[in-house]
Amino acid sequence: MKKIEAIIKPFKLEEVKDALSEIGIEGMTVTEVKGFGRQKGHTEIYRGSEYTVDFLPKIKVEIVLGDEQVESAVSAIINAAKTGKIGDGKVFVCPVDEIVRIRTEEKGENAV
Repeated sequence: MKKIEAIIKPFKLEEVKDALSEIGIEGMTVTEVKGFGRQKGHTEIYRGSEYTVDFLPKIKVEIVLGDEQVESAVSAIINAAKTGKIGDGKVFVCPVDEIVRIRTEEKGENAV
């Protein structure tokens, strides 16, 4: 099993959700986050004063899947979230050792 964490632009969330639904992935956790990468934020002018916005709003999508679904899920996320501009985000894939569904105490892929 693998956990996919994708950091994407907020306006791309619906497209990513729809792309994942099309390949049969229903469950996900979505969190509003802030961060910056190579772009290091940007400067804005507010009431005549210039200031730096270091942390930009992003969305973090988390999904846990069986190994056979990972490649198609990553492709779906990339295709849906990509604008071709700086700040499109990143996708991280990490191993998951164990999952336990609290309600039924099912373990492993059955708990996903």
